[in-house]
Amino acid sequence: MFDLSRLKSKQFIVIGRAGMDLYADPPGTRTEDATQFFTCVGGSSANICVAIQKHGGQTALVTCVSDDSIGRFCINQLNHYGVDTRYVRAQDGEYRNSLAVVESRIEDHQSVIYRNGAADFQMNVDDINKVDFSPYCSLITTGTVLAAEPSRSATFHAFEQARETGLGLIFDIDYRPYSWASAEEAAKVYSKAGALCDVIIGNDEEFGFMAGDYNQGLAKARELAQTTATVVIYKMGEKGAITITPENEFQTGIYPVQALKPTGAGDSFMGGFIASVANGYSLKDSVLRGSACASIVVSKVGCAPAMPTSSELDEFLVTNKHKLVS
Repeated sequence: MFDLSRLKSKQFIVIGRAGMDLYADPPGTRTEDATQFFTCVGGSSANICVAIQKHGGQTALVTCVSDDSIGRFCINQLNHYGVDTRYVRAQDGEYRNSLAVVESRIEDHQSVIYRNGAADFQMNVDDINKVDFSPYCSLITTGTVLAAEPSRSATFHAFEQARETGLGLIFDIDYRPYSWASAEEAAKVYSKAGALCDVIIGNDEEFGFMAGDYNQGLAKARELAQTTATVVIYKMGEKGAITITPENEFQTGIYPVQALKPTGAGDSFMGGFIASVANGYSLKDSVLRGSACASIVVSKVGCAPAMPTSSELDEFLVTNKHKLVS
């Protein structure tokens, strides 16, 4: 079992996409009515990097971006937040960056994501072989990188290289059906990845998907904790989360806020949770802090710019109460 105390080095290597997010502006505007947009870096792995950076951790991202102005925008934004971009490769040809057009509204919310010919799926084994894994304590990835080749094989190769170097493997299931050729293929690949990882985070639908039956999702999470994983976090939306270890499990709730949008919560949870463990908080306190980070992000515009710093999180926790919903 992986020793979570090793995260205290606060050095993380992250695999996955960085993209551009466009938010219809001002908040509340429907995309079809918009005449201006707020832009920021997006993509689940990039967002996780930013979240950890804001809590005092250090991250390096491994991915491909398009060899054009949008790709350079993503790199510039990552550099702005202090993310190490030495392993971000510009992919030439007709491959393009992930692009999300999003609304800062809850009612009839619309998010349109463009992933055709995605540059990040071109990350390959050679990209992984250029990575020096030795400075890092853990490798973090999200399930999106597994949806297509050569990114899928490169990621499993990274798992092997990281494990040989003694790193922990942290996995956010992050199932996006539109990225996969079929649900059957996705379930098979996710199950393979889940069996290799030390920390696994996902929602009830994602674990149910891995199990092949929504009603068996919690059983699947418990099985992973009893066989291969050190920590499994089974998220249940407004009902909070169940955190499972080989020894025990506990349930935590949420921090109710006036949400501005539904996006970004998962990335913020992951970043806040991992950073809190790295900063010496207990497992339960780290889950609660991750939950608070998720609440903060959905109450603000954007994902990366909305990620709280440690001081902003502490201030939020003073004035907001944790609520357990049965």
